[in-house]
Amino acid sequence: MDLQHGKYMAVDYGDVRTGLAECDPSGTLASGIGTIKESGMRHTAERVVAEALARGCKRIIIGLPKNMDGTQGGRVDTVHAFGDIVAQLTDLPVVYYDERMTTMIAYRYLSSTNTYGKQRRDRVDTLSAEIILQDYLDAERAGKIQPPAKDI
Repeated sequence: MDLQHGKYMAVDYGDVRTGLAECDPSGTLASGIGTIKESGMRHTAERVVAEALARGCKRIIIGLPKNMDGTQGGRVDTVHAFGDIVAQLTDLPVVYYDERMTTMIAYRYLSSTNTYGKQRRDRVDTLSAEIILQDYLDAERAGKIQPPAKDI
């Protein structure tokens, strides 16, 4: 992987909690960085953009909650509305990426590490964002993802 890849931020948007993750500058490894607990879509978007800029990220990847059959359900519209606000607040490319099963995988992992209760609620969104980003990076490395027009 090119060492000039740059950092990306992934977002697992939720009405109550929004998980965030970033990758290392080489684009190899995703790491969870925390959860935003803001009220309102715009405030959450402002926090996401501020965090991405403060961390020197060059792209924001937002998890897109598709149905298991690949179709887009009602929640997709909410995520697109959130992504539109993020895009209005920054010049960074905003990319949507399929997040099917990431929350389920996160819950399974947390169960395997005996993480329950408040700790589980506090970590699941961050871990979901981390899974989204790692999957995105792996797909990018495999040549399955083309950079957005703003990156070229």
